[in-house]
Amino acid sequence: MSPDDEHDHDHDHDDHAGHEHGHESAAIDADQERALAVGLFNHVWELLTAPDRTPAMDAQMVHAAHASRFHWGQVGGPREWAVGEWQCSRVYSVLGRGEPALHHARASLAICEEAKLGDWVEAAAYEALARAAGVAGDQAASADWLARAKVATAAIMDPEDREVIEADLATLEA
Repeated sequence: MSPDDEHDHDHDHDDHAGHEHGHESAAIDADQERALAVGLFNHVWELLTAPDRTPAMDAQMVHAAHASRFHWGQVGGPREWAVGEWQCSRVYSVLGRGEPALHHARASLAICEEAKLGDWVEAAAYEALARAAGVAGDQAASADWLARAKVATAAIMDPEDREVIEADLATLEA
């Protein structure tokens, strides 16, 4: 396309009110965005625990995890972003896909470190890294991350939050 052909198509560049690239769409308000993020997050957990998950359900689980993370990216903060990355990592780990599991686990930890989140969110990021490293076949790294996860988990203030992470860690040691 030459510069002279720039306007020779049926798309009006001036008709973009409320549709700035990289910003929340005017079509979805913050409450709807939040509801989508939560609903998709919960749907992923239903799929993760489905007894006879099919390949189609696996694909839906990947898409739902990414969609939840996307919506949290519009209306959440660092905690939601880190947890969204953690969930993406878990999905990929469950599916035996080490590289994307590691990618999302690293992203979760980077958000935790940058925002100084600590507590259960950071412990969950370490758990994700331990799980993803194991899936990727790096047992030494998995053991190192598991050790860090145990230390971080022991420091979690809320006993209920600590129990959730301990239960996740137990699945790594089984």
